Amino acid sequence: MKEKIQSKNLGVFDSGIGGLTVVSQIMKVLPNENIVYFGDTARVPYGAKSEQVIIDYSLQIANFLMSKDIKMLIVACNTATSVAIDALTAKFDIPVIGVIKPGARAAAETTKIKKVGVIGTYATVRSDVYSKEIQKIDPSISVISKPCPLFVPLVEEGWINHQVTKIIAEEYLSPLVKKGVDSIVLGCTHYPIIRKVIQSTVGNKIKLVDSAESTALEIAKTLKEKKILNTLNQTPNYQFFVSDFPHKFDEIGARFLGRKLENVKRVQLN
Repeated sequence: MKEKIQSKNLGVFDSGIGGLTVVSQIMKVLPNENIVYFGDTARVPYGAKSEQVIIDYSLQIANFLMSKDIKMLIVACNTATSVAIDALTAKFDIPVIGVIKPGARAAAETTKIKKVGVIGTYATVRSDVYSKEIQKIDPSISVISKPCPLFVPLVEEGWINHQVTKIIAEEYLSPLVKKGVDSIVLGCTHYPIIRKVIQSTVGNKIKLVDSAESTALEIAKTLKEKKILNTLNQTPNYQFFVSDFPHKFDEIGARFLGRKLENVKRVQLN
């Protein structure tokens, strides 16, 4: 029975394919774990949608992942985490982990002058969730948030090093630089894909905080605490599902994951 629980899947979802940055870190930290990923590529981006719609979408996806025999639900989407994590935790009796708390802890540990910038979608910034979580850890830290809604469609389009992306990054990020932050939280799982552009725009003195690695470590800790860590020495099974195949999907997905995506299936959710 114990081995059966251990070998169950980790269920991971995102509004698109940005959550593959989290999957990539999970693969590194937890090489034995089986993973089922769902990217809601037909309805991306979530950032400009209402809270109720985001909750509805998240519950639909979670129900689908539950049908895949998962032992943990990982919300690899900052927007969905900020809006829907409580609804998901209340409904399902398995551990539910989002990307915000691990990212907030990493930001609090990174800043030296207690001035942190947060970039994300409108929904994430509007929720003020990063500021609340960071200040729970250290109330003396000042948090300055900036919505960067165009980053997601630019990444999904594959415009990773495009001049337009660089111009928009300058427009979005220069106010944070002027306000003197020494670290910036990449508050969307899409953003690490344009990390080089962001770093070049803000300069090397500002540290970028990617919550994907912190989230993978949190997942590992929880699996151990719950005694459901997969210790079986078997080749892991990875399954990928999307709600649509967008333009350049394979190319962008491979860039996110660091490997070729295989056997991706389209699923229409009700």
